[in-house]
Amino acid sequence: MSARRKRGHGGGHEEGHADERWIVSYADMLTVLMCLFLVLFAMSSIDANKYAQLRDSLATGFGTTPSTNVDSAIGVIVEPQYVGKQGVGFTSAVTDQTSLQQAKKEVATFEAIVAKVNAGLKSQGLQDQVSFQIDQRGLSIKLIGGQAFFAPDRSELLPAALATVETIGPTLVGLPNEISIEGHAASDPAAPTDWDLAASRSTAVLRHLVESDGVDATKISAVSFGSARPVPGDYAVQRRVDIVVLSDLPEAAKALIPKVVASPSG
Repeated sequence: MSARRKRGHGGGHEEGHADERWIVSYADMLTVLMCLFLVLFAMSSIDANKYAQLRDSLATGFGTTPSTNVDSAIGVIVEPQYVGKQGVGFTSAVTDQTSLQQAKKEVATFEAIVAKVNAGLKSQGLQDQVSFQIDQRGLSIKLIGGQAFFAPDRSELLPAALATVETIGPTLVGLPNEISIEGHAASDPAAPTDWDLAASRSTAVLRHLVESDGVDATKISAVSFGSARPVPGDYAVQRRVDIVVLSDLPEAAKALIPKVVASPSG
């Protein structure tokens, strides 16, 4: 009895639970085992390409293999200095390739529109009244007939203009793109109404496309540039309207359209 009291008075205390930190290590081991079984399951269907991607991804993740490419998401080895960076190496190449394919598809669509419009215009001998331009904005169909389209200080479509617009209109019906009708006028210091005149011309073309040809009114708009954007040529050529089928691609793909146009085989 006295011995028990002596131990009690000596400041001893009842022994607590054993150290339980082993549970953490045990949980880590279970996690590793789960990962192992998941990898084995994924490899149960033998695929040499997937196996190589898995090998490279694991090597990259554990930092044991030198690398020359980027993007370990699909099993490609990544150099350590590129980890976490955006738009570098392989990732950038994939993005650029996607944008290039989008640009090529857009240019092919625009070229098909040009071919269809040209065929209709040639059948009526009007091919010289229109020029085409494909750039990062989209496809511009330029009505450059000068006096054949508008009389001086007038916005009414003359007979040649009507025939040309009626030929172009059906090709524009059903396009998913936004369409901008852009009016222009010749500079005349004595007539400070260039903006109004150019607006009237673009509106005249728009109304004909919508009301007579059936172009979707929700996808078309009229714009006036007045005499602010002249083109090479005489006074009459400035009286013009451009029909612009606007590209709806992302900016990165739009920027590649001129490259595709310049190098159609690329």
